[in-house]
Amino acid sequence: MKKILLILLAMAVTALAPMGTTAYAAEHSHAVRDKGATTVTARADLQAGLRDLWIGHVFWVRNVALTTKYGDSTAAAIAEGKVVENAKAIAASIEPFYGKPASDKLFGLLAGHYGAVKAYMTASYAGDKAGKEAAKDKLVKNADEIAAFLSGANPYLPRETLKTLLYAHGGHHMAQLDALAGKDFAQEAKVWDDMKDHMYVIADALAGGLAKQFPKMIR
Repeated sequence: MKKILLILLAMAVTALAPMGTTAYAAEHSHAVRDKGATTVTARADLQAGLRDLWIGHVFWVRNVALTTKYGDSTAAAIAEGKVVENAKAIAASIEPFYGKPASDKLFGLLAGHYGAVKAYMTASYAGDKAGKEAAKDKLVKNADEIAAFLSGANPYLPRETLKTLLYAHGGHHMAQLDALAGKDFAQEAKVWDDMKDHMYVIADALAGGLAKQFPKMIR
């Protein structure tokens, strides 16, 4: 089992590496040079940074799920610490635009999101259907709260669009945990690919909304 765990963690690192900030910025820099520009735009930097942050979220939650599944409590605790660290970084990313109170609010909402995901993990691993339903309800309610908060702060982030994006994200978490619970590693790998791609969609939507709302700060 530990060999399987190491293989899956290696797959996660390999999958994460190609789309990091450096790779994305280099790709964008090449594109703008083709148009006669010589520097990466501030918007590209923002987009790349948000992509890294949101990919970090699913990467570390996946590590919690894997290490918990195979009973490595020490590794799970370390991974959970990184989940919290990542959530603080995501929350801090909006502080330059909306201030510290908004950043603190977002961190609380992200903590609620992770709490619901963790509750679903516990229930799924235990085969607790009622627990899974309760955790799912918490995920949906939390997604509604995050969508309301972000759309209230930014008119270029429609509430219903955000809800759709966040519902899909929660669905990926649940599908991944159910696959791990059933030791369906092929399905988990497929969900992981879909989950990563969806994180880019969420990050890009947030970057686009910020660029429209703050054109003088983001070029």
